[in-house]
Amino acid sequence: MAAMPTHRTALTRSLLTDTPKGLPAGGKLRVRRVMIFNGETFLVPQCIQRIDSTSTHGWQVRYHGTKMFSDHTRDGRGAEAALAKATKELLARIAAHPAPVVLQRAPSSNKTSGLPAGISGPIVRVRPDRGTRTAALSVLLPQFNDKPRVRSVYIGSERTYTLQRFRAALAKAKALRAEAMAAYAQAATRARRAAARELKATIKR
Repeated sequence: MAAMPTHRTALTRSLLTDTPKGLPAGGKLRVRRVMIFNGETFLVPQCIQRIDSTSTHGWQVRYHGTKMFSDHTRDGRGAEAALAKATKELLARIAAHPAPVVLQRAPSSNKTSGLPAGISGPIVRVRPDRGTRTAALSVLLPQFNDKPRVRSVYIGSERTYTLQRFRAALAKAKALRAEAMAAYAQAATRARRAAARELKATIKR
């Protein structure tokens, strides 16, 4: 029997937001003011960047790849039409692709337990009612637009702890983590697409 570990381990102003960088709260699409080279200002959705250089003037969509929409003019008169095309492309890509999410999928470099990202342990606790030690794994479960939950996966007590039980608990912890990450990605995609529909409706008004 394995020994139990002893350590502890071109838009309207209504869509303007002040959400910080990263995935916006609720999956909303940020809109910002952008002044181009001729002094004209536009309201531009995130994931669209302005490119002004000596040879190129236009808008670049950056969402699941890139695509450039040129002004086709040197004085910026085509910027509004180019931005409309870029926005239409962005909305189409949001509808067709999952939202990009930033979740830790690999363990950090200073993690020494050998466990996957989001899983720590075994964590040893003493049951106050019996004075016996028990071991469990701790799993961090991300939640979209909310704080992550922490779930404990029981391994065993001093008498029942085995390598087989540890492996079974680890498998369960991995499954819980994978399920939570998948749910997070799905929720992020739903929110991003809802924001895109709001953006599209605003453009039409």
